[in-house]
Amino acid sequence: MNRTRTNDRFTRTRKGGADSGRGGGRFGSSAPSRSGSSSRSGGHGRRPAAIQGEFALPETLTPALPAVEGFADLDMPRELLATLGSQGVTVPFPIQAATLPNSVAGRDVLGRGRTGSGKTLAFGLALLARTAGQRAEARQPLGLVLVPTRELAQQVTDALTPYARSVRLRLATVVGGMPIGRQASALRGGAEIVVATPGRLKDLIDRGDCRLDQVRVTVLDEADQMADMGFMPQVTALLDQVRPEGQRMLFSATLDRNVDLLVRRYLSDPVVHSVDPSAGAVTTMEHHVLHVHGADKHTATTEIAARDGRVIMFLDTKQAVDRLTEHLLNSGVRAAALHGGKSQPQRTRTLTQFRTGHVNVLVATNVAARGIHVDSLDLVVNVDPPADHKDYLHRGGRTARAGESGSVVTLVIPSQRRAMTRLMAAAGIVPQTTQVRVGGEDLHRITGAQTPSGVPVVITAPVTERPKKRGATSRGRRRPASAARRASVRQSTVGTAA
Repeated sequence: MNRTRTNDRFTRTRKGGADSGRGGGRFGSSAPSRSGSSSRSGGHGRRPAAIQGEFALPETLTPALPAVEGFADLDMPRELLATLGSQGVTVPFPIQAATLPNSVAGRDVLGRGRTGSGKTLAFGLALLARTAGQRAEARQPLGLVLVPTRELAQQVTDALTPYARSVRLRLATVVGGMPIGRQASALRGGAEIVVATPGRLKDLIDRGDCRLDQVRVTVLDEADQMADMGFMPQVTALLDQVRPEGQRMLFSATLDRNVDLLVRRYLSDPVVHSVDPSAGAVTTMEHHVLHVHGADKHTATTEIAARDGRVIMFLDTKQAVDRLTEHLLNSGVRAAALHGGKSQPQRTRTLTQFRTGHVNVLVATNVAARGIHVDSLDLVVNVDPPADHKDYLHRGGRTARAGESGSVVTLVIPSQRRAMTRLMAAAGIVPQTTQVRVGGEDLHRITGAQTPSGVPVVITAPVTERPKKRGATSRGRRRPASAARRASVRQSTVGTAA
């Protein structure tokens, strides 16, 4: 199947161009939220349609191909279509139906859809379809997916691996916090698709372990967060290294002005598709602002954590996350901490424990606000109100995914009320506001809060038996402790689909 662009209208002309806390209470903040700043939210009024601060979407010059009703209507390898069926993916989400006909044909795409709307397969299927049948040479991938966080990189890899395997494409995941030598080895062995965070990919390029001059399809996932995290110089430097006539796809839950540079500089006559402008527009998601007295916030948080079922609790700082996690464990709640101070093996293990139900409460900083998918997660709690409306939308996007229902609850003390009102207006959300008290009926009705057992718990890592090597004896030579530790934390950071 020849997937090389032949239409002259696709010829590309590149135009040049250029966790800190708020202080306060035991777990989080008792000071007013930063969300009152108009410089980030773009003002205090309600937005009529789009999130405030977003740029005007570019106008598509070449008419887009119409949306499809089913995957079978797409010009994709039959192996991909068969794998979609075996994975139970039968009907495309709106963003997939609209963008895939164009991206499979080689068009640049600018897509906006909330988290959980199907963006990964929207770009992933096109990337795999256009790369199928090709073979990468050592250190020279053919496709690239750039993401802002390690968790999102792993989630993208996990989602695409069965489809990549079906068309015999090899995936390599390149992220910080894991052994760079193993990642370099995967690239030397040949990987058609690389899923990477910008910093680690730059390190491998600087070492001579990777070149991007053969990359024909490039995807930027959650580009606005990469800009917010200060990755823009690295991202543009990487994009300048891929094939200039190649295809670009940019997908994100929000498209603010930080992304405008990328769109103008790197996308050529893109097909634009915007669906679900914000998490707040999801009809299956409820938004609650719970007014609590400062003295009650500590106990109210603990009672919510003790509910039946899983919950993600967001706080501003690593220290606050660790304090709350320790308190919950001592109170009898199975909780685990997730923040940037944890190693990647620790973060991966914690997420696995949360997904499998080994722990019920994930206490996290904004590191968990994107790239975390947990089935049937029906509650997200902002123990610390978020810094701005974008943080709120992405935190809330962990629930009510793929048509499921869920609630986002924000605990607000008196000094934070005015700032929270402005934040909700900037996000275009009208929440249900309730004054609650510890042990009260409203707190239980909205969150499922209940009194914890008070019996301390200890979360232990699941023990897995390692098979003994054939011929090994108890008298065999022991590996050094450091090597044993390295072996025990091997994760699927480098995923290979042969």
